Amino acid sequence: MPDDRQPVTSPALPPASLDVEFTVPFVHRLRFTQDVLGTDQAMLAELLAPSGDAPSRVQFWLDEQVAHAQPQLKSRIRTFASAHSDHVTLAGNIQTVPGGEPVKNDIHIIERMLKCMHAADLDRRSYVVVIGGGAVLDAVGFAAAMAHRGIRLIRLPTTTLAQADSGIGVKNAVNLFEQKNWIGTFAVPWAVINDAALLETLPDRDFRCGFSEAVKVTLLKDAAAFESLDATADQIRERDWSAAAPVIRRSAELHLSHITQGGDPFEALEARPLDYGHWSAHKLEVITGFQLRHGEAVSIGVALDTVYSSLIHGLPKADADRTLDCLIRLGLPVFHPALNDTKALFDGLEQFRQHLGGRLTLTMLPVIGSMISVHDVDRSAMRTALHRLADWKKPLSADIATL
Repeated sequence: MPDDRQPVTSPALPPASLDVEFTVPFVHRLRFTQDVLGTDQAMLAELLAPSGDAPSRVQFWLDEQVAHAQPQLKSRIRTFASAHSDHVTLAGNIQTVPGGEPVKNDIHIIERMLKCMHAADLDRRSYVVVIGGGAVLDAVGFAAAMAHRGIRLIRLPTTTLAQADSGIGVKNAVNLFEQKNWIGTFAVPWAVINDAALLETLPDRDFRCGFSEAVKVTLLKDAAAFESLDATADQIRERDWSAAAPVIRRSAELHLSHITQGGDPFEALEARPLDYGHWSAHKLEVITGFQLRHGEAVSIGVALDTVYSSLIHGLPKADADRTLDCLIRLGLPVFHPALNDTKALFDGLEQFRQHLGGRLTLTMLPVIGSMISVHDVDRSAMRTALHRLADWKKPLSADIATL
């Protein structure tokens, strides 16, 4: 029997566009303590609050260099967990990973981290507590951000650089294709605790390194804070905590303010002010085979862009000179022989553009406490800036190549 029913047709829908702006509520928790596993341990315990009736599962990760310098750390962690066993339980063994840039240069270490997190049955309501320098915070944070699309991460930075800068940030990354931070994520940490006791065994060279980022952020955002830093640079170099602690705290506060109130926490826009001096710093680390610490490379990069700003963007030469003098009095370099390879150095501009995603945008300094964005570099003037760094007070300049 023939089927004479007519096919049902739906009216064609017109083209449509739906653009809905929305915000995601985040809380960035920053704490300052004197002894987080001792007299101030309640601060950490409070941050590890359970989400339900069962105790929080917490996995600790330690920087090998810190674990070696502070061999009591593992026992102090176990003592802490035992004292708060009503709502904290250690998930598996306390894990250790290589410190410094090696942890970011071996992608297979990330796979091992993920396997450990999986074996410990961590979930999105569990916690990863990482104790270490900036590179370890970056690498463990990257793994924690991928696992279950994000496990709660608490950072305990053990370097001045991480306490003043990178530990406060919302970025996690490791190196790939001989490029800094090529693979990574944006992920807001559950909390960051800047603890004074964790800096006690930091070598002098690494202690000084963190203050290059403090110079950077105060130059850009707080002229009065730069004045204070400059006035106490000699004391900071000698590890006078009364001088160093306020600088670390102010630097951390300025970074936190930029991330939470600057309108671009995940760096979707062109300008990245906190990367002042970093286009050359990232390249210097690579071409020196990471002989330079990140803080040392940033010191050189800040020095270079500050001199360039005085040549092109109106920064008074006296202020540029004062900045270089401040860096040197902090025990930081303003030059390295690798800068003589200008071709390799300028290749860093294109890599930085790719890192930004779009046209090249650099932050420059027209006056201390303020900043501008520029989209091109006068390479002749940049070469002049390089020559000035090479000649700047050579007898006083810290020569990292001899370390």
